[in-house]
Amino acid sequence: MAPKLQRPSHVFMSGKLVPWDDANIAIYSEALIRAASVFEGIKGYWDVEAETFSLLAPRQHFDRLHRSARLMHLPFTMSYEQFIGSCTQLSEVLLVQGRDLWLRPTLLAVEGHWGLDTVTDLVITAYTLAQERPQPIAVGLSSWQRAGDRAQPARIKSSANYQVGRLARIEGRRSGYEEMILFNSRGRVAEATGACVVMVRDGRVITPPPYEDCLESITVDIIETLCGSLNIPFDRRPIEFTELAIADEACLAGTLAELVPVTSIDSMPLGGKSPVLDRIADAFWDTVRSAQTVPGIEMVPIIGAGAPR
Repeated sequence: MAPKLQRPSHVFMSGKLVPWDDANIAIYSEALIRAASVFEGIKGYWDVEAETFSLLAPRQHFDRLHRSARLMHLPFTMSYEQFIGSCTQLSEVLLVQGRDLWLRPTLLAVEGHWGLDTVTDLVITAYTLAQERPQPIAVGLSSWQRAGDRAQPARIKSSANYQVGRLARIEGRRSGYEEMILFNSRGRVAEATGACVVMVRDGRVITPPPYEDCLESITVDIIETLCGSLNIPFDRRPIEFTELAIADEACLAGTLAELVPVTSIDSMPLGGKSPVLDRIADAFWDTVRSAQTVPGIEMVPIIGAGAPR
């Protein structure tokens, strides 16, 4: 699911485009020594027929970045219009015809001490991706546990929050898994290391709510909207391990992951067919790849027809 390591020519930093090799932060910054940073991932898609490049749900990502910054006490005063302009500047430099783009805006604490006199900088990097659907994967179950809201809140999309995911992926690679599912302190499903968990039982789409220690996922919100348009029942409720193990269908959902079909969980095969999730995935791709619009799902053109000039 993850993009291959790339070295783009430029990043957006300090309010302007900067060559990759010149993009540095101080060794004393809180972003480095205390992981004081929050980030987002925004996916941009080509509409091949219209020759338009659009960002999926940028307002929702901008708003979530603001919420994360507020909870981490990181000043963030950039307006939405400035944010979109910054994403557009970088996209115009790095975009390749026929390849999608994943942008990673990161708000870094570049000055300050233990939250005093904090100064931040928004750094945006971007990486090209092939225009293809994710391949099905087998996932494992991690022995590592997702922390609770009073320890390491999943609601904050911070670099520090992904340390447990890193440990879980290292654990998973030993058994041949590229993704692992984390449980919360109550022993119920929280999320995967880089995406949320969605399952289907008896024709109903089910995913854990945020109080189960998973990210407030924008992609899951999009799935819920698509379910409404397709008349598919959608529930947010706790999921226990044994219920996940006997799911009819399952996928991992996230901005970078998109909708990744799951073939087995901890070597236990699922049903083999995914009629419900396939319908949702088809609707998702129709939405991001064509002029088809779904109320409640935002596609903002930044390059090509319909983009602001």
